Amino acid sequence: MSEAAGTHSIVQPDLAISVRRASLSDAPALAALVNRAYAVEVSFVDGDRTDASEIAELIENGTFIVLEHKGGLTAAVYVEPKAGYIGMLSVDPTAQKHGLGTRLVRIAEALCEAGGCMQVNLQIINLREELARWYRSLGYREVGTAPYEHRPVKQPCHFVLMAKSLRPVTQTGASLGAVAA
Repeated sequence: MSEAAGTHSIVQPDLAISVRRASLSDAPALAALVNRAYAVEVSFVDGDRTDASEIAELIENGTFIVLEHKGGLTAAVYVEPKAGYIGMLSVDPTAQKHGLGTRLVRIAEALCEAGGCMQVNLQIINLREELARWYRSLGYREVGTAPYEHRPVKQPCHFVLMAKSLRPVTQTGASLGAVAA
């Protein structure tokens, strides 16, 4: 807690984190991180969430923002800034509950805003009710559903599509939501 402000920090003070864009050489470590983070889904889907080749393909088409701690990947999110899409938000289970997911979502939203997007979109599996609550707390709303066809399922499930309105940055760098007085 900060004595001056009287507030709690979102990120633990001793959790030194660096932020960068992933490169193709990060694909194996990113795949391992994503699979650790998505292991919680083992009760309703079969197999790993991803592999290094899928991650490499995504890096070619968009951007992975990664957070590093003590020389390893601790958290990541996939962003398509021009399309206004984020996905594969992954925080190592040992580092969860420190605000890293929120930090990554905010960075991803800023990239989408800078790309001129009016909204950011994502999808979650309907059986992950805790994710729907968490994303709603960040300002997302449910806007539809889509079939889940990524991996074989152990129980019926589908995607819940969520979106959040943004204020895209204009060419002058000012937010469209900001009005000069």
